[in-house]
Amino acid sequence: MSTNQPAPVATAEATRTPDERQRRMILIAVCVALMAVIASVSGLNVAQPDLAIEFGASQSTILWIINIYTLALAALLLPLGALGDRLGRKPMLIAGLSVFGVASALAGFAPSTEVMLAARVLSGVGAAMIMPITLAVITATFPEAERSRAIGVWTGVAGGGGILGMFLSAALVDVASWRWLFVLPVALVIVALAMALRSVPNSRETSGHAFDTGGALTSVVAVVALIFVLQEGPERGWTAPATLISLVVGIVATVCFVLWEQRRQETALLDVRLFRERELAGGSLTLLTVFGVQAGIFVVLFPFFQAVLGWSGLLSTLAFMPMAVLMMTASGLAPKLAGRIGSRSTMATGIALSGAGLALMAGLVSVDGGYLSILPGMLVMGLGMGLSMTPATEAITSSLPRERQGVASALNDITREFGTALGVALLGALLSAGYRNAIDDKLGGVPTEAADTAREGVANAVAAANNTGSQAEALIQAAQQSFVDGWQQAMWAGVAVMSTLLLYLLARGPKRDAHLTSP
Repeated sequence: MSTNQPAPVATAEATRTPDERQRRMILIAVCVALMAVIASVSGLNVAQPDLAIEFGASQSTILWIINIYTLALAALLLPLGALGDRLGRKPMLIAGLSVFGVASALAGFAPSTEVMLAARVLSGVGAAMIMPITLAVITATFPEAERSRAIGVWTGVAGGGGILGMFLSAALVDVASWRWLFVLPVALVIVALAMALRSVPNSRETSGHAFDTGGALTSVVAVVALIFVLQEGPERGWTAPATLISLVVGIVATVCFVLWEQRRQETALLDVRLFRERELAGGSLTLLTVFGVQAGIFVVLFPFFQAVLGWSGLLSTLAFMPMAVLMMTASGLAPKLAGRIGSRSTMATGIALSGAGLALMAGLVSVDGGYLSILPGMLVMGLGMGLSMTPATEAITSSLPRERQGVASALNDITREFGTALGVALLGALLSAGYRNAIDDKLGGVPTEAADTAREGVANAVAAANNTGSQAEALIQAAQQSFVDGWQQAMWAGVAVMSTLLLYLLARGPKRDAHLTSP
């Protein structure tokens, strides 16, 4: 296929650069919109028991209500990001906010499981229209001297916004009901809409070639199948027919996508040849790993806070706030550091600190030490993740031309979503396996039924202890210590992953002279 076609040209409503006040309003608008999307990813996790009671639904159905939003979001990011480049980023942002707001309101009033599932799918569609555009607006609007700082703010919201969203959601569930969870995204959408209509300029790509429909369709199939495997594998079993079929479909669709995009080259939805470049490969691997480990940490920490320390959902989410604040602060400071020592050194420093934080948590955690035994590791890890996310994000967006920033931003977002799903699946599996191996030797004398229940998880063991009479206290202590043993196994695996990434970045990361611009 010939690729000698006119290069895309970026156009805008106005050729002048927005003044400082307008740029500040643009940044606030897109970050508020991003916060609405991020909060909805994590918010329903704190309301699982309430949803089960309200709809009389099984745990599997509840997980689908939570996960189907992420599935729709991840699947549509790349094609909708590309459409935003073509049709106009501001119209796509406005349309996405409108769809997302209506879907969130529908979910809040959902009378049945079916309506809730449909509302969550629609929310995912709206989120996929919003998320890549928020970053694309920044990269297309801000001058080079200020772009890194703006990306740092965006990255801080993307990284820490989920934790803040969980805390606010837990507070709403505690003081009201699960239906009030959707008040937060609706309110954020209203604010973002008002600000975007007033402040965000339009920009788009004028292209001389047709939209890559084949690439869009194969990317959707590949992402849906692979995310399904990561989400459902732990629940259904990794060798279950549905899991294996989805894995095969995902691999085949991915191969087809790569071959198709190589054939189209410059007219492709995503020019896969760019992954040969250090910036794109290094940035993508860094975000994949950082968000994977972060999501895996949450899987580990929540049961530790609730089942081991006996904390409420609200207090458990509050415990994450020091880590989130430090992460968001470090994301904002990363451009200045990268301007001095380079993006590769900044990313490598962040990854080294993240690995050190995991090692601290693995080495110091104990049942008796409680929260204070893991807080130093959480803080070091938050600092490291914040330092690594901003230069990694800019490495991705700078690898594609300005007129393709919707695609660049979508690729950035897909990498985060895949990392999250991968981290939850793998670190969660390591934790479960370590827990079961550790507790098997501690169940001597425990009634068979209670022992079988205890093997399922630490929360199950605490619940089963009520039926074991004089052995209740011993069973609880055994389960808590076994959880810590499994925790350490998962954390050391995370350290190994971070160490491998560090070596890769030192050898093949962004070039030494690649510096982020800092004001």
